[in-house]
Amino acid sequence: MVKLTPDLINQSMQYMNPCRDRELDLRGYKIPQIENMGATLDQYDTIDFSDNDIRKLDGFPRLARLKCLLLNNNRIVRIGENLHESLPNLQSIILTGNNIQELGDLEPLTKLPNLETLSLLTNPVSTKQHYREYVAFRFPNLRLLDFRKIRQKEREAANLLFKSKKGKEMHKEIVRKAKQALPAGALGESSPEKQAVQNASPADIQKIKEAIKRATNLHEVERLNRMLQSGQITGDILNGNESHSINY
Repeated sequence: MVKLTPDLINQSMQYMNPCRDRELDLRGYKIPQIENMGATLDQYDTIDFSDNDIRKLDGFPRLARLKCLLLNNNRIVRIGENLHESLPNLQSIILTGNNIQELGDLEPLTKLPNLETLSLLTNPVSTKQHYREYVAFRFPNLRLLDFRKIRQKEREAANLLFKSKKGKEMHKEIVRKAKQALPAGALGESSPEKQAVQNASPADIQKIKEAIKRATNLHEVERLNRMLQSGQITGDILNGNESHSINY
């Protein structure tokens, strides 16, 4: 098991993929959780996290450029509630071969305004009754589910089903099951941002995120990420005067 450090991110393979997008390859390191992604300096369109041991999809700073996440063959059971704030322009998420259980567990993904492609093949959730109908209903902008196009007739039928009295009851049951499926804290881990909130105000956290976006070297990113993880914010950040020429 390998910790996802700024050094690992910096040393990993990066290239232009066949779609002419800039891609970062973090495949196969057995990474347990997503962290330190500010070290990417938001330079990538696609990040490949396939074949790791990630259990929760969260831990990102704001990466406005990122369009595609490849997460095949991890152990993901949960999706962070604020993923849409960190990755506002995400268009494609490939979650084939994970462990997402309930339809209601997909709710955080419904907040992604630009999501067009989603794969949940070989997740337990894909075997649930009314799976495709529910996804078509809750994701009105989604074009491809499990690499099959959602057709207009399919979407119309899904809307009719879930807007009916029976469908509304089904929706309530789906939400209830998702809430009961895994108690809070059962993953035994929290994202760097959640750890930081214990010691810093939301305004302070935002200042660190903005400083990470403006960072011009890896050492600066590491320093800012340490602040974000600890929640201990120094005066230079609070005053908006962070240095861009730190000597190490």
